[in-house]
Amino acid sequence: MAAKENPRPLIGINTDYFNASKTYSAHARVNTGYFDAVVAAGGLPILMPPLGREAEINALLDKVDGVILTGGQDMDPRRNGQAMTNSIQLMAERRENSDRIMIRRIIEKQIPVMAIGLGMQQLNVMMGGTLHLHLPVDFPKALPHFDPTGAVHRHIVMLEPDTRIDEIYGGGELRVNSRHHQAINTLGKGLRIGAKSPDGVIEAIEWEENEWFCMGLQWHPEADTASALDMQLFECFVQATTREVPRLQLVAA
Repeated sequence: MAAKENPRPLIGINTDYFNASKTYSAHARVNTGYFDAVVAAGGLPILMPPLGREAEINALLDKVDGVILTGGQDMDPRRNGQAMTNSIQLMAERRENSDRIMIRRIIEKQIPVMAIGLGMQQLNVMMGGTLHLHLPVDFPKALPHFDPTGAVHRHIVMLEPDTRIDEIYGGGELRVNSRHHQAINTLGKGLRIGAKSPDGVIEAIEWEENEWFCMGLQWHPEADTASALDMQLFECFVQATTREVPRLQLVAA
């Protein structure tokens, strides 16, 4: 009889989708920072393509221990009861359809989830919340949250006391990267605020009860511009996904 090491938790990462164009065929992709961070935190990443079919999405979710919801372009506001505007940059319909199925199942099964950028906004909407569709218009007092030239933009966020994210980062203030033009307006059911920027824009959310690791961030902890503290977030997330498995397993002699 010999002991086997416990397997690393399997972390699903949803992928973006791009329709075919004159220069390339339709394809899915994801920034390497997401799966590199999962590996560094002790998890084993698996990319989840936008299949758009409930049976296959459910089959994938049954196999993973946690899910990271990635960033991307904007949701179709018409599907959330809001009007289309010129500021919206729509994600591919195939991704939105697939993500909606996936997030609904994540909520129903309370699968550990870390939602980043767009992922946080999707999670909030799927829990009944709403969005500011364009901060300069919907929230005129907002400070800049992106650089229109594409350069790295940073600002301060203030962590809310007695929250999970406050415990992970050690409390106080953080300086984070920022590249979003939308933000949470009203919170979804069961969520609480984890962090705000000085102008009052919600920058992090989490589940009210600690039994379920469900957290959303408006900044990008997986990016090259992230701080060293952001790795603590991935480590805590991966630890939260760990299942109870037998410590000893019989192996053939």
